[in-house]
Amino acid sequence: MGLFKNYVSQTRKPEGKLGKMMIRGMNSGHAKMADWGFAHLEKIQPARIAELGCGGGRNAGELMKKYPEARVTAIDYSPLSVEQATEYNRAMIDAGRCEVLQNDVSALTLEKESYDLATAFETIYFWGDLKKCFSQVMGILKTGGIFMIVNESDGNDKTSLRFEKIIDGMKCYTAEEIQTALKAAGFSAVKADHHPSKPWITVIAKK
Repeated sequence: MGLFKNYVSQTRKPEGKLGKMMIRGMNSGHAKMADWGFAHLEKIQPARIAELGCGGGRNAGELMKKYPEARVTAIDYSPLSVEQATEYNRAMIDAGRCEVLQNDVSALTLEKESYDLATAFETIYFWGDLKKCFSQVMGILKTGGIFMIVNESDGNDKTSLRFEKIIDGMKCYTAEEIQTALKAAGFSAVKADHHPSKPWITVIAKK
């Protein structure tokens, strides 16, 4: 259990060799789920996007493909994730379309009221005080801005709940719990969708 726990715990804050392995797995293993989440975004044309908890950087790259005129700020509180996401998106960084920063969503230092879209894929499990973190996201969004959360777990599936017991600091939230925290943080027009055959959920809220 020791090595297994050490490996799966890398989902929280990847570090070292095991962390690099986990990040590579995140980029490939979560791709289908992330793309399902992307499909929920309505016809918007965001100029600035914040990708929160960016991991290995794959989803930041996909956002730039989906919105070729947008600039993306990707953040993670793991230095290794920042390093890997920077490497993954090097061409777009050099082109001036992307920046990758070390930042903590519980105390965001990004420019206030400046982003049209914020995304969070497979990351809010580790955010702790959801209302506080969601309030931070609210602060960086422009009026009318969109916040999209995509999780592999709906808070009830047995596999994720088993990992919740193994990984320190992990909490699998239901769509209802996420919606309640978003509304408490001041978001409106909150809606959720559940995948028809998997425990995946997408929750979208508007400032």
